[in-house]
Amino acid sequence: MSLAEGVLQLIEDAARLQAFAKVRTVWLEIGQLSGVEPEAMAFCFDAVTRGSIAQGARLEIIRLPGTGWCMACARTVPMTEVFGECPVCGGHQMQVTGGTEMRVKELEVT
Repeated sequence: MSLAEGVLQLIEDAARLQAFAKVRTVWLEIGQLSGVEPEAMAFCFDAVTRGSIAQGARLEIIRLPGTGWCMACARTVPMTEVFGECPVCGGHQMQVTGGTEMRVKELEVT
């Protein structure tokens, strides 16, 4: 719920700076390794935007894959969990390089 409230705060801040009155669509990027459940975010977004400039806005969630750098085989590989093993060599010396983010990518406003 607090993450959805944070997204709404970003939208309201942007509305004050850019003088728009209504949000029609929000594109939100959510990384596979971010710990954010997209379905829960959609539910909470609908709840927290009631009575705001984003009420009724469509939430488009863009899911970003998890990626990491394997120190053992020196490759960038897909990751499905933060502490997982390398799908190429089976090593556990992994450094996450992508998929941990959550950010508002774009707004459609009027």
